[in-house]
Amino acid sequence: MKLAKFDSLVSLSRLRLVQFLMGVLCLYLLFMSFEIPLVFKTASAGFYTDALPRPLFLESEEDFTDKSAPARPTDDPKLVRLAGSRTPPHRMWEYKEVSGLLFNESSFDSNASKDEFSVLHKTARHAFVVGKKLWDDLQSPQNKSDSEPELQNQKQNRTGSCSESISLSGSEFVNRSRVLVIPCGLTLGSHITVVGMPHWAHAEYDPKIVILKEGDESVMVTQFMMELQGLKTVEGEDPPRILHFNPRLKGDWSGKPVIEQNTCYRMQWGTALRCEGWKSRADEETVDGQVKCEKWIRDDDNGSEESKATWWLKRLIGRKNKVALDWPYPFAEGRLFVLTLSAGLEGYHVNVDGRHVTSFPYRTGFVLEDATGLSLKGDLDVHSVFAAALPTSHPSFAPQKHLERLSKWKAPPLPEGNVELFIGILSAGNHFAERMAVRKSWVQHKLIKSSKVVARFFVALNGRKDVNVELKKEAEYFGDIVIVPYMDNYDLVVLKTVAICEYGIHTVAAKYIMKCDDDTFVRVDPVIKEAKKLGDRSLYIGNMNYYHKPLRNGKWAVTYEEWPEEEYPPYANGPGYIVSSDIAQFIVDEFENHKLRLFKMEDVSMGMWVEKFNSSKAVEYQHSLKFCQFGCIEDYYTAHYQSPRQMLCMWDKLRKQGPNAAT
Repeated sequence: MKLAKFDSLVSLSRLRLVQFLMGVLCLYLLFMSFEIPLVFKTASAGFYTDALPRPLFLESEEDFTDKSAPARPTDDPKLVRLAGSRTPPHRMWEYKEVSGLLFNESSFDSNASKDEFSVLHKTARHAFVVGKKLWDDLQSPQNKSDSEPELQNQKQNRTGSCSESISLSGSEFVNRSRVLVIPCGLTLGSHITVVGMPHWAHAEYDPKIVILKEGDESVMVTQFMMELQGLKTVEGEDPPRILHFNPRLKGDWSGKPVIEQNTCYRMQWGTALRCEGWKSRADEETVDGQVKCEKWIRDDDNGSEESKATWWLKRLIGRKNKVALDWPYPFAEGRLFVLTLSAGLEGYHVNVDGRHVTSFPYRTGFVLEDATGLSLKGDLDVHSVFAAALPTSHPSFAPQKHLERLSKWKAPPLPEGNVELFIGILSAGNHFAERMAVRKSWVQHKLIKSSKVVARFFVALNGRKDVNVELKKEAEYFGDIVIVPYMDNYDLVVLKTVAICEYGIHTVAAKYIMKCDDDTFVRVDPVIKEAKKLGDRSLYIGNMNYYHKPLRNGKWAVTYEEWPEEEYPPYANGPGYIVSSDIAQFIVDEFENHKLRLFKMEDVSMGMWVEKFNSSKAVEYQHSLKFCQFGCIEDYYTAHYQSPRQMLCMWDKLRKQGPNAAT
């Protein structure tokens, strides 16, 4: 009896133990059902912190099958981008050093058969193939370790290769493509002497040079250009003209001999200084005490004697005649001249045959060290060129870059949620000064510092390894550069714009996406307020151009193969415009589906893409003159063509006006 009771108790305890273990197993399985997806999410999220967040299919997709970089997880239903969605899902984002735009060689094949697209697409394909090699070389540990002493030797060679003087004969100058290279630039007191002879006037028919009057078949022209030039920054872009000195002996629109001087920054000319034979006004500012323009005898002056009445009147009042010495125009056809260009404290001074002729004040944006070449072109025979008092070493920018590396200029971390506005800033590899000016000025706005607005620079790779090495170091330290891995080219700026859209959609999930340049000053608060006025509609905001026609002649000529239409679609000026996120999403989708039409003018391309989007969904076009070139109008939104010094000056002025003015 007792044994039976004991057996029943054991059976009951065993049953309860089995039930308890079954319960623990169920809880464990339930716990794992929640934990496993979290582990996979964490693992996949970890991949996105790598330097290359997505594969770069440049040659073929098979070539990358053994690479560890994962594909974008578009199969996750929670992350599927809805075409009509304006607010992407909430995620935690990580800083990406390299653009996640999906490139592959076939991206440029779908339209390659069309003549108007083939040239640009071939250029793009080549740029990405070269860019991949540059990036792989930059990432290679072996090349990275070998590059340090190599770069150090390059710097030492550059600093030790500068002579105090340079002398070239006329034939040597011509053999060097009519350019005198000044490796270390100029310094205070540097001077360049040119001995030359202007050609006799020739008949000119080119409408780009002369304006033919009705009935005229040609105009007699003789002129030449002397230019101080800087280094070319981007392939396809003209080098900056620090000083453009253009004597026009015959053929100027005024019909008189003149001397015109100017600067050209980012292929945009400044305000010209024209010397037309009259001495500068007494109340006009001088340059190192010298007038900007001296007087010479003009054709309408004729050296005529004063009238007899004036002569007798001066005799009666006892006024003596002052002996006035009128010099002729300093250049003459077929006559040798000696021109000396010197660098003073306030500007450049030009003397011809020992006489001061003109002075050109330094303009903001250039320094003496930037002038690394002298070019002479036009109707001129050069007999010799001599430069002296030159700096013997180039100022090293490496110390400046180290001094600028302060934590307060670093970009704040990306927010965990979506942002209201993302600003993509187009820049070039060696535009360190421009980027630092942006970091120290409008990027210090409270909305950007608090990560409510995000700003990033978009830079392509340079052909010089040392530039890319410095760029990568800069990107790693400041955390505000996104490298678009193709070989930089002026005609391919449009690809950076696509990369801005991709980053704004996939990385920061911005409601509005703005594109600007690194010489654009942006007032963040007014820009956001302007976008919010239109609510949740699809929008395109900027300084709009309507019914613009392509130029078929001249420097900015567009061929019919490049643009067969007679008019451009409505487009906003490139220095600053805004699109809504759905338009940006459309652009990225079109690019990844190999349907996006590319054009060498970035701003026209955006207008073209918005027009296509508008055919299926209405877009609100908002024109505003406050997206302007100069920040002189009231309550401006952007100001373009601002040099680094001007950028800092504008920020200081806004802050002095009060905390509200700088917002």
